[in-house]
Amino acid sequence: MTYRRAAIPALAGGLLLTALLWWAGSSTNALHLPGTTGVIGGRATAELTTWLVPWSYDPPAALRIGAGTSAGIGESAEADSSRYLALYATAMQIRFGAVFAFFVPGALLLVRRLPPVHGRMPAALLALWAWGMVAGTLAVTVSTPWLIASHGRGSYRFLPQLAGMISSGRQVLVATALVAATVTVLAARVTAKGAGPLLQAVVPARAARLAATAGTAVIALSLVVLSYHPVAAAIQTVSPDGGFFAEPGELLRVWLLLGAWAVPEGGPIGSWLLYRAADVLLLAVVWWVLRRLPGLLTRVTVPAMAVGAVCATVLGLLASQLLRLATDGSGLRWGLLHLSGVLGSGVPAALTWGLVAGVAAAVTLRVTVGRAESADATAAVKGTARPWNRPGRA
Repeated sequence: MTYRRAAIPALAGGLLLTALLWWAGSSTNALHLPGTTGVIGGRATAELTTWLVPWSYDPPAALRIGAGTSAGIGESAEADSSRYLALYATAMQIRFGAVFAFFVPGALLLVRRLPPVHGRMPAALLALWAWGMVAGTLAVTVSTPWLIASHGRGSYRFLPQLAGMISSGRQVLVATALVAATVTVLAARVTAKGAGPLLQAVVPARAARLAATAGTAVIALSLVVLSYHPVAAAIQTVSPDGGFFAEPGELLRVWLLLGAWAVPEGGPIGSWLLYRAADVLLLAVVWWVLRRLPGLLTRVTVPAMAVGAVCATVLGLLASQLLRLATDGSGLRWGLLHLSGVLGSGVPAALTWGLVAGVAAAVTLRVTVGRAESADATAAVKGTARPWNRPGRA
């Protein structure tokens, strides 16, 4: 599919995702109406408010009354408050603009290399869904410094504040990204008509398995090695002396760790194994997607494999989180809304390791296929030369 045909669904999906997030943020005011708590309950109202506030243009109440400006009086305090409110508005403008800016290039690449035709529609839908969550997470990341500055405490533990805010608003992304991905796939299916044959890449099964294994091994490094409690604690406690960028441990944990686990101590081994089944599911999803991905792409390239591996890791995280929700016995106690708050977590680490896994898989695939082609060429040359080297011939 050409870039011109792929651009239309990518732009449509980006606009819809941005509009849905803006609408979700604007709905925060409805949660503060007098009858809302009585209808859906106080706990549900608090949970939904936490989900929607990161996408709301309305500044917090503390910021509206001039937080961080208590030293000012009169016109000075009012001017400082206006500056902080302007910073907050700038942060939200950057956030919504970044959602569109990050979604469109990834969707353009996915629609072009993974067009939703010839049995690729489910794969394209899942990939675009995962990429929508990645785009939202990146948008929150790049806009957070302005948001921190708008609260008047940008110099206080900047990196821990950044780490805490990066994970906000992810629950809304799970739903809005799915809607945007559906519209993008449907639009891409329409624009793909008349585009000519969209062939699939021919990849040897052995090469695809080796590439998937190499990529999964990279994901396992984060999930099994770095996420082990003693190692994760060492990462989180990294703290250079002083400075604006001191205490990077929490930020490293957000971008490097896909989970957290420890050896069973005092509890039944069956419960521990059941909890670890989610990690096994994550790795299984990543391996299966990377195994199938080269055969689904119209052309196997490093960018396509890297973005595909990121989407595979995000989908694996979602699958593992859904399994934990299904096997968690505290659902009746806390309620489904509270438990579903874990959905969408780990996307920054999935982006980090997914890119590395995709590059590793692409390199492994290229080396393996290259060796196989060289071996076939050598065998073909030997096969044609053998009759001329028989005994008795001149």
